[in-house]
Order: sequence, then structure tokens, then C-alpha cells
Amino acid sequence: MEYKDYYKILGVDRKAGADDIKKAYRKLAVKYHPDKNPDDKLAEEKFKELNEAYEVLGDVEKRKKYDEFGENWKYYEQQAGQQSGDFDWGRWRAQQGGGQSYGGGDEMFGDGGQFSDFFEHLFGGSFRSRAQQGRSRTRRGGDLHATMEIGIEDVYTGATRQINVNGQKLNLKIKKGTTDGQVLRLKGKGNPGLNGGEAGDLLIEVNLLPGAGYELKRKDVYLEVPVDVYTAVLGGKVQVPVPGSAVQLTIPEGTDSGRLFRLKGKGLPVPEGAAGEPGDFYVRIRITVPQQLTEEEKALFRKLAKWE
Repeated sequence: MEYKDYYKILGVDRKAGADDIKKAYRKLAVKYHPDKNPDDKLAEEKFKELNEAYEVLGDVEKRKKYDEFGENWKYYEQQAGQQSGDFDWGRWRAQQGGGQSYGGGDEMFGDGGQFSDFFEHLFGGSFRSRAQQGRSRTRRGGDLHATMEIGIEDVYTGATRQINVNGQKLNLKIKKGTTDGQVLRLKGKGNPGLNGGEAGDLLIEVNLLPGAGYELKRKDVYLEVPVDVYTAVLGGKVQVPVPGSAVQLTIPEGTDSGRLFRLKGKGLPVPEGAAGEPGDFYVRIRITVPQQLTEEEKALFRKLAKWE
């Protein structure tokens, strides 16, 4: 079975911490997400590969087994939890170089069907002797990991997204105040369990894409707003596109380009049920110069320039 270097796939060192692995996964998942690469089969395969790598390295126990067994990881995943009669002894002998052979289960485990030290370590106690084959052990299914991109409007107002999980359409509610990196859990929508065990969960990590023009600094939002020279000189009002509800901002006379205005409490909202206050919304003024002036307008500007 093909061995995949999950560390190489995520571009991290084998000693990387959990946070570094998570950051690397998120960055690459956004880059290769199918929504950003429509009809790109290579990107789609890369995205699947990234999710497979993160499902293992993002889980403490799975990563431990992966680090321990290396290229036998896939084989371990298939065989763990199966009965001893189903184990492929020929393959195990081949992995050991063919220099050692085993007889039946009694030779391997001795009287009473005790586990060998190796198989107890390898399968965590789930490997059973033939005397135990009649008793099936339930096992919880593994969790599935996925990412979802949302816009800043979804954070301000909340939203509902329809997703497809194993052919089943589900409505996923994105609550107002959902934060970047937050993990949404769909219980029982992961891999099915074994021998009647409960299914795993589907874990969806949210990636917040602010959108063109918006800049995020934690809970605060920054936006550059164009203001014509006449309003900047004489004063007036401009409409600021705060997601969820536009705001009228008063521009004082003689406003310079680059001036910053704060709209208190208009930043990212607090998640539902959480303590704290919302962020602020900052408006940075960018003065725009009129284009294609008539000769009469140019004459007026020349006259104004002489009066300075």
C-alpha cells in the first residue's frame, strides 16, 4: 500500500507542534479549496490529500501511531479492530523479511489466548485470539475534517449553508459572530462505526475571508472609503458599507486624505451567548480628484490656487 508522508504534504517538520500543523493545513486548504479552483482536478486531489494528512496529524493518537509505524500506518488502519482469523499472516511475514514463520494462534499466544506484547502494542488490545473471535467489539468511527470559507457578511448577520455529506444534503447554520478558525461539529456525520459502534463526527473549520477592501485586526474592521475633493473641503456625508447595515458618516470641513474615523461597536459582533463587546469599525478617508475637468472648472481651480 502506498506510503504518504503527511508531514511533507502539509509542508511541516516532523517535530512541528499542533498549532503549526493546524496553521499549515488552513493555509493550504484555502489555497487548494475547490471553490477557488473550479474544474481543477489536480487542486481537488491536493485538497483531498491535505484533509487526509490533517485527519491523522491533527489527532494526537493517530499522529502517535503514524509516527511509530510509518509506512505500515495504512495497513494498521485496515487491520486494527479485525479478528485474529482475518489477519494477513503472509503479509506480516513478508514485512519481516521472510525469515520467521508462525504456526497457529495457540503457538503465537500460548495457552489461554494471551496477546503477544507486539500485537497488544500494535492494536491497542483490539487484536483477539481465535478463542475470542465469537465476540465482536464495537468501535467508534473516526472523525472527518473539512474547511469552509465564509464572508464577513456571514459573521455580521449569520447564514445557512447547504452541504453534501455522503450524498445527504444538510443545512449548516452559521451563527452571528462566528470567528475565524472556529470548528463547527456535526455529530454522527463522520465515518461509520464498526460492529454497531457510533459514527464519528464531521468537524468543519471556518476560514473567514473578509472580502475586497475590508481588513481585519482581531475584532476590529478597517475600510478605506473614497471621498470627493468637494466633500473633503466643504464637509458633507458619505455612506459607509458596514456589513448588515450601511452607516452615514459625517465628514468635517477640511478633512485630509488618510484621516481615520472610528465607528464604535460596529466591528465584528460577539458570538451568541459569549461575553465581551463587539469590535470597532474604522474608516480611512481617501480623497479622490475629479477627472476630465472642463476648461471652466480648470479656470476655477487656477483661481483658487492663486488665493492660497
